[in-house]
Amino acid sequence: METMVAEPYVHCVATLAGGFGGREVRRFYNEHFINQIRKDAKVIPISRTIGKGQVVDELIVSFTHNTQWDYLLPGIPPTGKKVELPHVVVMKFENGKVAHEHVWWDQASLLVQVGLLDPANLPVVGVEQARELRRVAQRREDQSTAVTIG
Repeated sequence: METMVAEPYVHCVATLAGGFGGREVRRFYNEHFINQIRKDAKVIPISRTIGKGQVVDELIVSFTHNTQWDYLLPGIPPTGKKVELPHVVVMKFENGKVAHEHVWWDQASLLVQVGLLDPANLPVVGVEQARELRRVAQRREDQSTAVTIG
């Protein structure tokens, strides 16, 4: 909270989780996010875009859904399934402190991965979403760093 303005807000777009104002943001982080972070959770950075007063991070969060994690799956008991989920986080800054965070992910992809949505007759994917994002991001990085000899 020391990195945030006095009255920030956090909005998780897919589930409407988060909070508005210092008290609600603190409650969200303490009760529904930080204390529920999975032991095996990993964040894989994909890209960062820095603009005037704003940072946008593209990342993949991977974890095992072995306990409840309210910001992603509120009220859903653990499924024991492995998850790899792309996220986009938009952070707005005011006077060098975070004013707000908008957190985006594809809820359908998450529900497929934990076995709560059957993708058979729907235009949705599961873990393939994260794996393909890593593949195309790596391919682009490899192309931009390739050196031609000769």
